[in-house]
Amino acid sequence: MATTETKVSGSSTVGLSWARVCKECGQQHDSQDSHLYEYQDEVDDELVCHICLQPLLKPMDTPCGHTYCFHCLSNFLKEQDFCPVDRQRLQLHQCRPSSLLVRNLLDKLTVMCPHCAECQQTMQRCELQPHLHNRCPVFRRLREEAEKRKRPSWNELKGRKGDGEGSGDAKHSATLSRSSTRDQPEPGLINPAYEEGEEDNNSLRSSLVAEATVVELIRDEPGEELGLRIVGGKDTPLGNIVIQEIVRDSIAARDGRLAPGDHILEVNDISLASVPHTRAIAVLQLPSLLRLTVMQEKGFKLRDQRSDQNQPTSTGSPGSHSPHSNATSSNNPGTVLQVTLVKSQRTEPLGIKLIRKSDESGVFILDLLAGGLAAKDGKLRNNDKVLAINGHDLRHGTPESAAQIIQASEMRVNFVVMRSAEAQEEGGSSRTSRRTPEPQYFRRRSTYMKDPPGGFSSQEKTVSLKKEPRLSLGITIAGGRDCRSRLPVYITSVQPVGCLHRDGTIKRGDVLLSINGVDLTQLTYNEAVSVLKAQTAQSQVVLRVIQTVSEESEDDTEANNDELDIAEDSRDDTLNWTPLWTRWLGLPSHMHWCRDIVLQKTNNESWGFSIVGGYEESHGQQPFFIKTIVPGTPAHFDGRLKCGDEIVAVNGATTVGMNNSSLIPMLKLQKNKVTLTVVSWPGSLV
Repeated sequence: MATTETKVSGSSTVGLSWARVCKECGQQHDSQDSHLYEYQDEVDDELVCHICLQPLLKPMDTPCGHTYCFHCLSNFLKEQDFCPVDRQRLQLHQCRPSSLLVRNLLDKLTVMCPHCAECQQTMQRCELQPHLHNRCPVFRRLREEAEKRKRPSWNELKGRKGDGEGSGDAKHSATLSRSSTRDQPEPGLINPAYEEGEEDNNSLRSSLVAEATVVELIRDEPGEELGLRIVGGKDTPLGNIVIQEIVRDSIAARDGRLAPGDHILEVNDISLASVPHTRAIAVLQLPSLLRLTVMQEKGFKLRDQRSDQNQPTSTGSPGSHSPHSNATSSNNPGTVLQVTLVKSQRTEPLGIKLIRKSDESGVFILDLLAGGLAAKDGKLRNNDKVLAINGHDLRHGTPESAAQIIQASEMRVNFVVMRSAEAQEEGGSSRTSRRTPEPQYFRRRSTYMKDPPGGFSSQEKTVSLKKEPRLSLGITIAGGRDCRSRLPVYITSVQPVGCLHRDGTIKRGDVLLSINGVDLTQLTYNEAVSVLKAQTAQSQVVLRVIQTVSEESEDDTEANNDELDIAEDSRDDTLNWTPLWTRWLGLPSHMHWCRDIVLQKTNNESWGFSIVGGYEESHGQQPFFIKTIVPGTPAHFDGRLKCGDEIVAVNGATTVGMNNSSLIPMLKLQKNKVTLTVVSWPGSLV
């Protein structure tokens, strides 16, 4: 047995600040260093790292049978290529997370709150973070002091609600804690969400806040999906690698720290700042633990005036700790409300049933139990969307994580919820705005046609086969105009037993155009299956397909094959294969399906998105793509616009052939309402 005790300065609160304190262990240490804990009991030698001689954190097992902290081992292997104990050859990707039993034993180690001068509680190590965020008086005081410095109180925001919503549109002057990849503006990047109008003489400005943070995700099994849909890359107009969507119940969703719109800067110290899309996907498929450095937009923050008096109301989400606490706006899809429930005793249930919805991420209130605390309070309602509980962001959370936060809370439980316009009307509110029904998809009009982005193209292929009437083509398909993104029907596999495999022309990912003259481009999945079965029964089959090509990404992938053991081939074994996002960019415009998204706002409010694209001397004409969606803005609350969406028209006027100087005024002139016609492709799944 080893006596393990970490002595740190955390026992004294002198000199502590919210910015410097670790949000997981409560101590002050560098972000690259391991977390620090004050253990109260002896720790078995089998649970101690052989490098740092402390109890294991994120334990990793080597093939030779030794166990180390992930940080310790990864830092060691940057300089060496062998196991620290037996000096056998070793690389990080060969290691695997320790068993669940070992991790549970480590989680149950007893630790003391680091702020023992004012808080002497002891708990299991896994309970320290909830304790800090929900019960520790020192941690709560540090957070409240930081929030007071960053923004006015909730009551101040409510008091100004009738005085006009926000200042003029803000410039993209982001406050960054990491600026290495964003110091210089990217060519073609325009920001109608942040641009200031010349006619706006208001001196009260807002600034966009962005923060770099590190998120660690661990795969229990090699090849397990993280649950991220990715867009962008240096071979695309977006440039950066951006998270488009978080898949429900995935590793990333359960972790809860990543969100759509986050820019991934590094993975395990490999920079993604200037890599093609396929290279980024290969890096994100590395096994075991991934350390992601991401840039997260936190919304708009009040800019200090020369005088500290008469602070303005922000147009977006004020402050980095509450991106959801936007002042209520009469034109958002819902109103943001704050509700505090006070329990008579810590174990008293609130009487709230929480659910998730199939068509929208987040946590919703299903029912308030009769006689329960929430029902008696009367402020929460069925179908309210829970944005946060006790400061924990739940916009992409789960009912399970919400329940854990409630169970760990003390006497007061603070809810931030969004209530839809319809619910407000049913409750007797004077609000009259109502979100329009989900629009129908339609084929891209002839006036919206354009060439693919630079480096992307397509080519048609025709295969004519004579075959036995009952012989299968040997392909599987997916897509169809009834699927979520209205994708065309595409080939997911070419089986080695079929006649198309022997021919060799048709490849996985090819989009089906027609079979024996029967058009397949407008069919649903079931309709396409029926047509293929009927036409395959004939003795001769003529199949037309279209293949998209990404020239630069293919060249770069070949150049980088020696650097990575994981390549795109690792996707071959998956049963539910889906194309990379870049495959869709080369598809001809006449095969695109669009939809209209209507956004509404007040005159001085930001639309809440930035755009990249338009005419550039170095790249020629590029389509316009959504690059960033800012929390707490109309585009964010509406929820339909996604990073990577292509804008093909604004209020019916095509953007094809436009440059920046043409599109900026068009967007700025739309004071209260704008209709964006967009094409949306699903991001690459990792």
